[in-house]
Amino acid sequence: MNNQTENSNNKPQAVQANSLCTCWDVRHSEHIEQQLSEAGQILANGGIVAFPTETVYGLGADARNTQAVASVFTAKGRPSDNPLIVHISHMDQLGSLVSEIRPLEQTLMDHFWPGPLTLVMPVRPDTVSPLVTAGLNTVAIRMPDHPIALGLISASGCPLAAPSANRSGRPSPTTAAHVIEDLSAVIDGVVDGGSAGIGVESTVIQVQDDHTIMILRPGGVTEEQLSSFAKQVIRDPALQDSSLELTPRSPGMKYTHYAPQGSMTIVMGEHDEVVNQYIQQQIVQAQARGEKTGVLVFDETNINSADTVVLSLGSRHSLAEAANRLYAALRILDSEGVTFIMAQGCDQQGVGVAVMNRLSKAAGGQIIYV
Repeated sequence: MNNQTENSNNKPQAVQANSLCTCWDVRHSEHIEQQLSEAGQILANGGIVAFPTETVYGLGADARNTQAVASVFTAKGRPSDNPLIVHISHMDQLGSLVSEIRPLEQTLMDHFWPGPLTLVMPVRPDTVSPLVTAGLNTVAIRMPDHPIALGLISASGCPLAAPSANRSGRPSPTTAAHVIEDLSAVIDGVVDGGSAGIGVESTVIQVQDDHTIMILRPGGVTEEQLSSFAKQVIRDPALQDSSLELTPRSPGMKYTHYAPQGSMTIVMGEHDEVVNQYIQQQIVQAQARGEKTGVLVFDETNINSADTVVLSLGSRHSLAEAANRLYAALRILDSEGVTFIMAQGCDQQGVGVAVMNRLSKAAGGQIIYV
């Protein structure tokens, strides 16, 4: 990616990612406010701009502007029955978007915002485009924990509807380069704020009438953290059974997501040596068929297969590493032309729930137990 250049008046000059997409590199800029103002003006005028958050890069549009939101769906190739998350930068924006805030919701926002927690709440009529809510009577809202994201939202003067900034079905982007790879020809710009920190999307929840917290999508805030605030935290049935035909109330509840170009299978087992042996057997068989092979494993698993792209997700004892590395690893496998992928599963504790959710989506639900 090109670095920011300056003109003779020492004013920031946006650079072109290609002939169509403008890139504002704010990583080491002395002119961040002016750059965000330029990007924010595009958003205010109905354009679409990608930007960094603490989770992944989002593709933003004015949530009130149906034409702008439609451009996001078109750019991503995203099904229109898949709702979007609205991003805000100040709590004063919330009251204009939702018709009710329950005490438990307020407590959760006080504790986790800014941060990777999205709440699904009753939408105030005629405040956001119906495309944002996918025709539902609820809206998903969060406040990102990233100074560039917060600055851009404020500069735009808009609540921003922002799904991940990738082609629908592809691995989510954790760098501006990933965004440009997927979308540079179909969006107005990207704000380059460096690598995303967490690496998987926000946790999406809905508070039930009995004060139970229902997790609609696991993410950066864990079930264990949420359990400190409610007597019961449950997972939506669709997370347990992907065959259920349910109307999606949040992103990530329907369709295959985060998928690499090659076929992918997850391998689960209690004993490393058994998992290791099975993966290596499958790799040998795939190579005999002429496949280009790759594996995603944890540091504690030793894979010795020639001509195989072996990528580490980090230590199984630090699943935050796996969350941070996963999407970039899937893109590396694509860049290497891998057609057959074996991925090692992990324990579904803490952020491991989100990691396994994304792995399962990327694999189309193909999981082998050995």
